[in-house]
Amino acid sequence: MISPRAVLFLAAVTAATLSAQTIVVDADPAHVVNRFRPQYALGTTVDRVPSNATDTFFRLDQLQQVLSAGWGIVSYRQNTELFVQAWHWNPKGKWSDPSGKGYFVGDATPTNEQIRHSYGYSLQHRGFTRNGGTEFDGFSRLDDGDLNTYWKSNPYLTQSFTSEPDSAHPQWIVIDLEKPQEFSAIRIAWAEPYAREYSVQYWEGSGDAMDEQDKGAWKSFPSGAVSDGKGGTTTQTLSPSPVRARYVRVYMTASSNTCGAHGSGDKRNCVGYAIREIYLGTVDANGKLQDLVKHTPGQQQTLTYCSSVDPWHEPSDLYIAPDRMESGDQPGFDLFFTSGITRGLPAIVPIALLYGTPEDSAAQMAYLKARGYPISYVEMGEEADGQYMQPEDYAALYIQWATAIHKVDPSFKLGGPSFQGVTEDIKAWPDAKGRTSWFARFLDSLKAHDRLNDFAFMSFEHYPYDGCDTPWENLYEEPELIMHIMDVWRADGLPANVPLLDTETNDHGGEAAVDIFGALWLGDSFAGFLTAGGQSTHYYHALSYSPPHPACPNSWGTYHMFMTDKNYVIQRKTSQYFGAQLLTQEWVQPGNAEHRLFRATSDVKDTAGHTLVTAYPLQRPDGKWSILLINKDRDHPHDVRITFRNQGDASLSGKVEVVTFGKAQYQWYPDRKNGHADPDGPPVTNTLTAGEHTSYTLPPASINVLRGVVPDRK
Repeated sequence: MISPRAVLFLAAVTAATLSAQTIVVDADPAHVVNRFRPQYALGTTVDRVPSNATDTFFRLDQLQQVLSAGWGIVSYRQNTELFVQAWHWNPKGKWSDPSGKGYFVGDATPTNEQIRHSYGYSLQHRGFTRNGGTEFDGFSRLDDGDLNTYWKSNPYLTQSFTSEPDSAHPQWIVIDLEKPQEFSAIRIAWAEPYAREYSVQYWEGSGDAMDEQDKGAWKSFPSGAVSDGKGGTTTQTLSPSPVRARYVRVYMTASSNTCGAHGSGDKRNCVGYAIREIYLGTVDANGKLQDLVKHTPGQQQTLTYCSSVDPWHEPSDLYIAPDRMESGDQPGFDLFFTSGITRGLPAIVPIALLYGTPEDSAAQMAYLKARGYPISYVEMGEEADGQYMQPEDYAALYIQWATAIHKVDPSFKLGGPSFQGVTEDIKAWPDAKGRTSWFARFLDSLKAHDRLNDFAFMSFEHYPYDGCDTPWENLYEEPELIMHIMDVWRADGLPANVPLLDTETNDHGGEAAVDIFGALWLGDSFAGFLTAGGQSTHYYHALSYSPPHPACPNSWGTYHMFMTDKNYVIQRKTSQYFGAQLLTQEWVQPGNAEHRLFRATSDVKDTAGHTLVTAYPLQRPDGKWSILLINKDRDHPHDVRITFRNQGDASLSGKVEVVTFGKAQYQWYPDRKNGHADPDGPPVTNTLTAGEHTSYTLPPASINVLRGVVPDRK
């Protein structure tokens, strides 16, 4: 029996309808844009969660609800890198210093005891106030007001490990005064090892020195260069008269290679650069520095950034606190692989590269291999761009880690860099040749070292919208945003045979993710990614962790398929759960058989030229055509006709199944942690008889699937 609601919103008119607009499917078999298997193309993610939530999330009753969404291959996310922490993937292991501190290597030998939990250790020698992950937590040691603490650069970027001169991987710190101010002197309290050669520079340009690195240049102060640094605390006059600028950089190219506070027993303590405290301002008539830098151990300090951080730490740096992701649990690998959440499929696993050691990552992969866990890809580090790492430095680490991991197993497929959710090419400060493309320079660095064969896949994240208030009109930008950025990576030089993986994605932006907006965006973005030739895309994230977004006062439940109670037990579904089911259970044929994806064009547009209805046609292994149709018009239905163009026009004929999910099935009511939908699904399914002149009415703000057969006209 067809419900009145279905009649209202899913009418099919079997006579020619003059007002109907047209979706044209390019059904030429030679024009297939992608071939994929759903279990390996439509995936999800598992990320760090509050330390007191893991056991609940991995309860069988909770996992069954998660699995019912239908996602396939899982991408395990590595969150400790975003918070400048060392990850102990195995709580058991060995410290480099016999006293029980230093550099930690997890135990590679499995035991009868399974790893259920793993945690991060805050790095003592951090130089970031904030970066792409620490907007609310932590602080820099460069201006914490404590001369007993210090920033230190990553030893793996020095000649001892790269076999290249230190000048090939200059290290730096940046001071951000937040607005232009006048200064003419700098004071640096060096630790060991210090810089023998360095230059102090200021930023000139129209853009942000850190986030718009191609829109300006660093300019050396008249007296900013030092070629014979002696360490200690130095006050340096940079210019005879004050310079007005917002950003200052100390650019270091040669180290003293003297051993620091951790002793001479480990060469990693004797290479790179270290600074206890940094000061900037003007010198008064009495020779006193009038300091512009605010020194405090917290986010209120003057912002500083750094090129890298030494991963040295000790047991007291363990950071665990309930109900906080940044101090939470990276679910243990044994729990992850044996819980059922992977469905037994090979998983994408990460290693800690930015703040780890190659020995530890090799031990991790040896452990997973010894356990016999299926692994598809190994993602090398997390969001190097968000950590402001320059591409040549990432490449130098990548090569060292690849060497260590491939000694464990040469068949491991490695890739990255797991870029943040950008929509345009990532820019780095110009190199000596004036090149600013981060990814192009990374690829060039691998080529120059004859190591491009170690790059088996390219991964990125897709979070297309900024801010907390996501206007409905943002929907019109997908799928062009996802398709465009994939074109950018190819234009940067990504070889055609290297697959693209979107290893973490969602729409961001406050309440929109849990409103009907979230379901429509999900369909448009995931299908758009596959239309652009991508291999797998991964919903963020499977576990039902639904706190308020930390930057959005209007948000609760962003990025998640379920709302939970205070104990993290699932209470209700959000729109993206239903959107997931339409993709994984209705649009594709569930299972592992190959699907063929074609392009479609739509003439359903508004007066501003926005495409209001997008379409993604599949040929399924069961012989049916399945068309995903998204009506992004929030207030109006649209009548559309579907034409298949291949040696003449054709249409769906006979029995057609129609599944729809829209405003009539789901309406979100925001109320912070008590936010809920009413009605709260499910999608509506109907069957109709179609012919050459059938048009289909797509309800406003809806995601729809049409399945049927196109007669062979040959």
